[in-house]
Amino acid sequence: MKRFIAGESRSQATLFPELLDDFVSEDNPVRAIEAFVGALDLKQLGFNGVDPHATGRPSYHPAVLLKIYLYGYLNRIQSSRRLEREAQRNVELMWLTERLAPDFKTIADFRKNNGKAIQATCRDFIVICRRLELFTHSVVAIDGSKFKAVNNRDRNFTSSKMKRRLEEIDKSIERYLRQIDAMDQGFAAVTEDQATDLKKKIASLTEEVQQLQSIEIQRTETPEQQVSLTDSDARSMTARGTGIVGYNVQTAVDTQHHLIVAHEVTNVGSDRRQLYRMAKQARDASGVSNLHVVADRGYFTGSEILACHEANITTYLPKPKTSPNQAKGMFPREAFRYVPKSNEYRCPARERLIWRFKNVEKGQTLHCYWSSACPNCSMKSQCTTGTYRRIKRWEHEDVLEAVKSRLDRTSNMMRIRRQTVEHPFGTH
Repeated sequence: MKRFIAGESRSQATLFPELLDDFVSEDNPVRAIEAFVGALDLKQLGFNGVDPHATGRPSYHPAVLLKIYLYGYLNRIQSSRRLEREAQRNVELMWLTERLAPDFKTIADFRKNNGKAIQATCRDFIVICRRLELFTHSVVAIDGSKFKAVNNRDRNFTSSKMKRRLEEIDKSIERYLRQIDAMDQGFAAVTEDQATDLKKKIASLTEEVQQLQSIEIQRTETPEQQVSLTDSDARSMTARGTGIVGYNVQTAVDTQHHLIVAHEVTNVGSDRRQLYRMAKQARDASGVSNLHVVADRGYFTGSEILACHEANITTYLPKPKTSPNQAKGMFPREAFRYVPKSNEYRCPARERLIWRFKNVEKGQTLHCYWSSACPNCSMKSQCTTGTYRRIKRWEHEDVLEAVKSRLDRTSNMMRIRRQTVEHPFGTH
């Protein structure tokens, strides 16, 4: 093949480097893994098997298995079977483990039995990052992603699913009983084998009803009002427009180096109650006192933003657009301007909505405003279908207004969020 780059003959003798170390460059990430694991006190972190047994077959040191685990994380290799193959053929991994190649069961058991120790290792890594002053940038981005559990959807039970399944069983039993009655009265040509099969189906469905009744007792005793039989802590939640049974993984990521500062796994499907907890964990982990946090609109909850404000954590997140009036073509709440000096609102018709009273709804103190001019207003059809257009203001509404004002001044924050916190979920 002329005019093409030619390879070498497979029968040609080749002199490889004498040392395995020669295959690994000085700036290869595996050298960082080796140095990091070598500096850890694995026994203090809680890893099993640091002290070998006096008898029995020798085991792998947990440092070797931790190196394999970290290598797999950095190179997007989650499967223990794939890690087993890589340890047998990957030069980098051979260098890292000194040519040890544990089987996949050993790797999987290491991950399963040392969950808390691996979390403690992550905390130690954060401490090292703080010593290296990698978290001097005071902005972190927070986001969550849904991960599917082993638990099949058929083995997860919610109130609606239980009700639907019981109705299906009742209809099936009723249909089978009608078929048996028709056979007994001679109206249907059903063989004896078919009749026996119908009775078995009825017995099976009756047994399933008893099992569902037992599961229903467990379900009503759980705070989330649902039960998962395989993974007891997994919950049904919405992810990308469809339902899955799994977990909600929350992460806080440094916007400068894209390092995960804090993470948490929860079985709460919504992000609405996660902002303050993740922001506080990120501040405690990074050691940054004046922390700035950016998140998407799914985290927008007044009480969570207030908690961050009181903890001196600055937040950037957009408010959800859920105005029912705007959907009907009427003036949204944002069209009414608050005047702090006189404690009143001004509507699009330039009328004054004055303070009327305050009350408590769902634990929040709300102030209510409306104008006496509403019944005779020429713009009333664009504003409300009621007698008056009432505006309710939370007692800490100024905190939410400050969030909106900050985001308007720094509109690039949402772009920074997308390219920061979605990066770990996309690559690992």
